[in-house]
Amino acid sequence: MTKFNNDNSEDLQEKEAKIGDYIQSLAAVEEAMEPFKEQKRALKANYIENGWLSREEISMAVKAYRLVKDDTDIEQLMDFYGKVNGMKV
Repeated sequence: MTKFNNDNSEDLQEKEAKIGDYIQSLAAVEEAMEPFKEQKRALKANYIENGWLSREEISMAVKAYRLVKDDTDIEQLMDFYGKVNGMKV
């Protein structure tokens, strides 16, 4: 019975160490990403401040970008949208 408890204790210690490693790695990645997030916020603010695009237009552009990036089938999306809204597209 002692061997079983030792194995569980070692497994638990190993799991705790892996969780600690993951948290440290995650923190490092998030810290490294922060300048890029700030750059993205500044880009959006610049377009709004200059009157080039509204918040809504930027939101639509981001959605369009994500659809293209994810290689979304636009016809299928429009068909689904039409069905959800009860209209024919």
